[in-house]
Amino acid sequence: MSVEELLKVHGKPPREVYFDNENSGHVPREVVEEMIPYFNSVGYGHPSITHRPGWEAYEVIHRTKELLAEVLNAGGVGEFALVHSGTEANNLAVLGHAIANREGGGKIVVSAIEHLSVIHPAEEAGRLFGFKVVRVPVDSEGFVDPEIFKEVVDRDTSLVSVQMVNHEIGTVQNVYELSKIAKEVNPKAVFHTDAADAFGKLPMDLKKLEYVDMVTLSSHKIHGPRGVGALFIREGVRLEPILRGQLSSEKMWPGVENVPLIAGFRKAVELAFQDFDINVAKMRMLRDVLVRGILDRVPEVLLNGPADFSRRAPDNANLSFLYVEGEALTVELSINGVYVSSGSACTSRILEPSHVLLAIGRKHEEAHGSILFKTTRYHTQEDIDYTLEVIPRAVSRLRSISAARRT
Repeated sequence: MSVEELLKVHGKPPREVYFDNENSGHVPREVVEEMIPYFNSVGYGHPSITHRPGWEAYEVIHRTKELLAEVLNAGGVGEFALVHSGTEANNLAVLGHAIANREGGGKIVVSAIEHLSVIHPAEEAGRLFGFKVVRVPVDSEGFVDPEIFKEVVDRDTSLVSVQMVNHEIGTVQNVYELSKIAKEVNPKAVFHTDAADAFGKLPMDLKKLEYVDMVTLSSHKIHGPRGVGALFIREGVRLEPILRGQLSSEKMWPGVENVPLIAGFRKAVELAFQDFDINVAKMRMLRDVLVRGILDRVPEVLLNGPADFSRRAPDNANLSFLYVEGEALTVELSINGVYVSSGSACTSRILEPSHVLLAIGRKHEEAHGSILFKTTRYHTQEDIDYTLEVIPRAVSRLRSISAARRT
């Protein structure tokens, strides 16, 4: 069946609620309108060429970095490299460090639940340059135990990468404590955190996070356009580009910068940090109602990640529906206009269980039944109410035909 035929069979639901904001999402009108002029009216030149359209383009890049430094309190302590995604930022952090420090070798330490765009580059650094890669285990809620971490990090550790917020189960790591431990053990170790799922949802102050050397950000996680990311690099960190070619205004990433998307990223940052506390409180309230409503209405459901909601990201709800295949439930909900994802977007296409859920001790069948919801400032109470009407019916229908349930 072709995609066109599939969409025709699916039809257009009378009401739609989109929760798959981990993987992508809608771009607000204000962001779209901010981008449009830069395609053909202003700033359409090459940002490193000395003519007016080039200067206008460079101004967008400069103003975006200034805004990032402002909202993260990073002024004077480092710089931002603009890339095309959080995945690219993570690759630049890990492989860029490995290339710059390949002669020294040593150990790369990551948590067992890092995004694959950290784990895979770390493994590649091991293969190419001989770094020893160690994955630190986590507990049943996804937390790194500081005592275990102390045993793993040593004087030979070159790079540490631990997420600020896990992209699947929302665990908020104590990055300050872990980075301080790493520096106490080895002051020369570089500490990177993937903060793509923390940016715009948790307060972040890069001057107070004094032991963190590199930070990954992503545009689409805050309702910006896909195709833009950033890596904060603290002053003094040795890093090499991982792509080679003609450099523009970005010395760590060759090629012509996508100025329209960068303008959209800047606008998305403005919107995310405008009424920041109100926005976060709203997504947390709606998330809490959603999770409690599901647990009250649907039997045999497991909450993945921290049970203490104060220790998980305000937008994150990850639940495993026993005796139901997550992919089947995703389709069933989609037909009813509720859009979610099953497991990790990085693995769902090949139907492998999420490495994150396996790392916290979930069985394969529990991981396969997981569904990820992410609330936003754009959701309403009516969206949550409708979702809580749809989910029990969908789960009940699938369980009624489930061979796993019958056995």
